[in-house]
Amino acid sequence: MVRVKRGTTSLKTRRNVLKQVKGYRFGRSKKERQAREAIAHAGNYAFAHRRKKKNDFRRLWTVRLNGALRPLGFSYSKFIGALKAKNIDLDRKVLSEIARLNPDVFAEIVKKVK
Repeated sequence: MVRVKRGTTSLKTRRNVLKQVKGYRFGRSKKERQAREAIAHAGNYAFAHRRKKKNDFRRLWTVRLNGALRPLGFSYSKFIGALKAKNIDLDRKVLSEIARLNPDVFAEIVKKVK
């Protein structure tokens, strides 16, 4: 068997790991073992929160809609039910953007639903 010196490979791996954790606090940005662990956890959190983000935005749209509907004499749940009854196919994202950017247009939509 031929002897293989692995110093350069190890250094390259270590350098790449430490490059990924630049900006992390304490030993996680300096020590290879802690850095590997930090990368693994960061990946898990990123995967989970990509799914959680969709739920967060849906909640935001609901709150925005409810806030825009209350002064017009509607509650969120009654408004969504009325939209479905009238077969108006606007989703929450679009409705919340209309309510935020064009309140007069949103008021017209609410009048149609009433």
